[in-house]
Parts: sequence; C-alpha cells; structure tokens
Amino acid sequence: MERTFKITDEDGIHARPATAIVNTAGKFKNAESFAEAGGKKVTLKSILGVLSLGLEQGDTIKIMTEGDEAEAALQALTDVIVKEGLGEVHA
Repeated sequence: MERTFKITDEDGIHARPATAIVNTAGKFKNAESFAEAGGKKVTLKSILGVLSLGLEQGDTIKIMTEGDEAEAALQALTDVIVKEGLGEVHA
C-alpha cells in the first residue's frame, strides 16, 4: 500500500516530527514501512533514515507499507503526518 504526501510544514521534517513518524511505524510489528523521496528509499523505523531524506516544505514523499498490518500502519502514519501539520495527502 502507498500514499503520497506534500510537505506543508515550513520547517520540513526535522527531529521532532521524524521521531513521531518513527515511533508510529515502530508500533506495527507485522508491517514494514518505507519512505521514498528524491530517488532515495529508507525504512521509517530509523530516525537517521527519515532525517537523511532532508525533506523541506513543498517536497513530496511517498509512504509505502507492506505486511499483515500494512493498511493499519499506513492509516496511522497518515494520521501523524496530517494531524501534526507536517503534510497533506497529495493526489
């Protein structure tokens, strides 16, 4: 499963929101979650991986989940990104 987001936070994805994303991804033991941006793919269970994407306002990021809990993981990650004001679902 996958969903694309446009980063709307003026500070981009820095340490605090990256931690929220990593903590959310880590709650799903039966799902693997990845992010892809700028031709780079990282696991969402690594704070350094998320920060290494260098996401800034206006960038797009694709979140991908797989495994038995893929749908629940994608929804939880969507909730964090949207409710924290980090980004919006990008068609």
